[in-house]
This record gives sequence, C-alpha cells and structure tokens, in this order.
Amino acid sequence: MGEDLLRKEDIYDVIIIGGGPAGLTAGIYTARARLSTLLVEKLALGGQASITDRIENYPGFIEGVSGPELAHSMEEQAKSFGMRTVSGEVTRIDGNDESNIKKVFVNGEPEPYQSLSIIIAAGNEQKKLGVPGEKEFTGKGVSYCATCDGAFFRDLAIAVVGGGDVALQEALFLTRFARKIYIIHRRDRPRATKILQERTFSNNKIEFVFNSVVDEIFGQTTVEGLRVRDLNTAETKELQVNGVFVFVGWSASLSFVGKAVKRGEGGYIIVDKEMRTSREGVFACGDCCEKNLRQIVTACGDGATAAFSAQHYVERIKGEEYV
Repeated sequence: MGEDLLRKEDIYDVIIIGGGPAGLTAGIYTARARLSTLLVEKLALGGQASITDRIENYPGFIEGVSGPELAHSMEEQAKSFGMRTVSGEVTRIDGNDESNIKKVFVNGEPEPYQSLSIIIAAGNEQKKLGVPGEKEFTGKGVSYCATCDGAFFRDLAIAVVGGGDVALQEALFLTRFARKIYIIHRRDRPRATKILQERTFSNNKIEFVFNSVVDEIFGQTTVEGLRVRDLNTAETKELQVNGVFVFVGWSASLSFVGKAVKRGEGGYIIVDKEMRTSREGVFACGDCCEKNLRQIVTACGDGATAAFSAQHYVERIKGEEYV
C-alpha cells in the first residue's frame, strides 16, 4: 500500500525498521500471525541481497539464486500476508514503558508512526577507506556495488579493496566486464571461504596485491589510479586503474537508536536468544545485532525469532496470549 494511505494516528501491533532479509522475514511471520505490521525502509527492500549478483549459500538453491530475485520473493511473500510498507529514513525511536506505545519518527517529521512493539532490522553499512580521493570520486570511479556499476568498466583495469567473501565474490563478478582486476588486501592471504579463494586464484584476470593498503585515489575528473603502500616495506607504488570497488567490512547503521537500547562493541545491539533488547517491547534481528556470523540465512532465522517474540509480547499486553 502507498504511503499516502497510511495514517499516523493508527497504532500498529509491530513496526519493523529495515527491509533486508531479517526485516522481511520478520514481516512474513508477524503478518501471517495477523499482527498489523508496518515496515519502514529508507532504500530498496531486500537490503544487500538486492544488489548481490548471486547467492550460493542460501539453502535450497543448488546453482545459487539471484539476490534481487530472492529479495523480491521475500517482499512479495510478506506483502501477500498483509504487511504494509513505507519508504523513509527512521530518525528516532521513542518508547513509553508505562503506556506500551512505541513511536517511530521518519524523515524528521514531527508526527511519528505508532506501535505496540518495534523490531529493529536495520542491518549495517559499508565501511569507507577514508583516504584522499575516495569521497571526491564516489560515483566517478569509486563504487561500493559491483552489481550496480560493473558494466561501466568494460575492458578497463580496476581495483577491488578487501579480502573477505564479499570482496572476492564481487571481484569474480567484475571479471565479466573488466580486463584486469587488482585485489588489494592488507594481510598476506584472503580471509574469504576456500571456494572463493580457489576461484579467484585460478582466474587469469585477477592479480592479488597483498600486505598493502590504499593511501590515495587520484585522477582528474574520474579515477585514473591508486597510490598503494606496502605494509612490510613502506614502499609505495601507483596502479593505473579506472575504477575502485571498496569492500572492507561493515559498521552498525543505528544512529536513530541513540540510547533507546543497550549496544555493545562497534555499536551493535545486544539481544538475548529471543531477540529481546534491553527495552521492553523492542526487539532486534539480523546484521544490526552483536553476533559472530552475518549471513542472509542467519538474518532470516533472527527475523523469525524476533517476530515470534514480538507476537507473544503484543498478545500478552492485549490480554490475548495463549498459555
């Protein structure tokens, strides 16, 4: 349903913040339980999955599955049970434990959306390099999404910065377009899964630059090269590339949370095994939580658990809990 049909005076059973796999799974479960559900997402539904070319470790797909296809299926499934959506950025949440009403402020507007419970599924955001030229050339050769921008670098030399699963997987995708790919990693070997290491090491378009970091991205109007420093020798060299794809990790995207719930190392939300936060009636799931493994399959599991907990919380305060 469109945002214009949503009324701020309505009180939902649950508001879900974030439309990635965790949030969409939570929406499937809460809407199917006949809880009135509103999901707020500032970008495209599906989160990082929606810009991932191929997902090979999601159960049930022997040949892998297209990220956009999987995300779209999750979205349609949740909506088929009655989940409603609104596009916007959550800027603040507020909860009055005495009244049981939670408030979610979107796009800085004074009137909030209201609910009996909140599920935070905000995911996280990609870290930046923080080097000269990165900000200036973002969108002009610097990218954080291979699926979005790879086709612009057909037959050109490019660099991928990072050594984890995402970096290697995206580098392999970029071999469809680029003639040469440098993978720059600060350690002496990748930390990605073995199958991705095997594929990248055997691809003749890919060259690893280990024990190295990017000191500067330079060019005139677009990217023309990188200045790379060897961490062992401190020597620098220039790589002539026309594009730089950055995949160096993630950080919590939770500025709207403030002190509403307790957070741990890196700003991630602390939850118990039921996905309950430190605030009564507020739950969290997926990559925004303090956890060891951040994958689509674990995000979905978290989302289902958070929804189940939210369902019982809402039914309890309504006096409808089945015990």
